Amino acid sequence: MRRFDFAAGTAVVTGAASGIGEALAHGLARRGADLVLLDRDADRLAAVVAAIRAAHPDRQVGTHLVDLGDAAATDAVAEEIRHRHPRVRLLVNNAGVALGGRFDQVTLEEFGWVVDVNFRAVVRLTHALLPALKAEPGAHLVNVSSLFGLIAPAGQAAYAASKFAVRGFTEALRHELVDDGIGVTSVHPGGIRTRIAQSARVGSGVPAEEFEAGRRQFEKLLSIDPATAAEVILRGVERRRGRVLIGWSAKLPDLLARLAPASYGRVLALALNRAPRPATAGPAPRRPAGPPTSPASADGPGEPA
Repeated sequence: MRRFDFAAGTAVVTGAASGIGEALAHGLARRGADLVLLDRDADRLAAVVAAIRAAHPDRQVGTHLVDLGDAAATDAVAEEIRHRHPRVRLLVNNAGVALGGRFDQVTLEEFGWVVDVNFRAVVRLTHALLPALKAEPGAHLVNVSSLFGLIAPAGQAAYAASKFAVRGFTEALRHELVDDGIGVTSVHPGGIRTRIAQSARVGSGVPAEEFEAGRRQFEKLLSIDPATAAEVILRGVERRRGRVLIGWSAKLPDLLARLAPASYGRVLALALNRAPRPATAGPAPRRPAGPPTSPASADGPGEPA
């Protein structure tokens, strides 16, 4: 498969108002792509569009405000995009939300909200826009999973479930679409410095002090600039990489999960200075339920892109 050509094609990006999505929008504009940007945050999205138009006045930039947790609204926006852009060269499903809390600390409604935004919206948009991708020779699909699509630590049952689902869905599409000449990339960011730690939704059963301890702990791991992450993703797309891991904070856990798929949890606990205490020291404290280290975007609680 030839290298991906960004120029003079239309790229659709979700979660484009901040974080990795914003950086991807700028990177795509620099490479000559026209843009269709989706998010729920109108003010932030408008600021991103203004900055891109100022730097690249020759680029066409369209926007759609949508809550991807709303299936009907997502379908309506997808149909509108397909009508206006019957040929799409690149679709980047980047938007995502976070929820802190063990499975017994979150409600089924909270769990379902994460799955709806992080996975079902990816499926709906991809299904709706796949004909537009097939109509554009050499098109490409990018689904942003997560470090937690490679490993599943305690306190991240909902988020990990949604991101493992994105990973599996993407891998299947990679095999299905190869004969159509469509490249497919699964992205697994490590600790990206976005708003995720501040904006993650808290499970209704999580004590405030427990979540705050987890938030502070995870914040320390968020060291990679979103612009750096975006460049890694776009280079991977250009080279038609099937999988892109961003940072050692993703690569090392991936290796650990391969070497010890059923027992990496204890190593992760040690790495986070949260190792279980010896039996002689009494029962171990529960690990704090903090936000994930590598969201697909930095959308705030209740604000899926």
